Amino acid sequence: MKGFVKDIEAIAIKNDAFRQVLYTAKNCQLVVMALKPTEEIGAEVHQLDQFFRIEEGTGEAVLDGVRSPISAGFAVLVPAGTNHNIINTGSVSLKLYTLYAPPNHRDGVAHPTRADAEADNEHFDGKTTE
Repeated sequence: MKGFVKDIEAIAIKNDAFRQVLYTAKNCQLVVMALKPTEEIGAEVHQLDQFFRIEEGTGEAVLDGVRSPISAGFAVLVPAGTNHNIINTGSVSLKLYTLYAPPNHRDGVAHPTRADAEADNEHFDGKTTE
């Protein structure tokens, strides 16, 4: 079967890795993330669109300096060129998934911690899951 058909909410909530790429298609990519209390993705700007869905925890989305509280059930859409950050402001892990369009990371990459992600200068290499 081509594609990805799984319970993304359950996968996101179970995930403890900072970042794990689950599926990469030609034009989009599905990634789960977990931010520890006070941890953040880090301010960044992509030349692609990005969507976040918060599954568990509380935090803050910062888009071009505008701060918005987020919690389970929230969606955040970040248009290409927007300076953005997701920050865990709660006392438990912030569990989420994100879609990059087009893909941003190498397929299958997993970073247990933010330090691992920052140490790995990986980017999408054109290879998809299938």
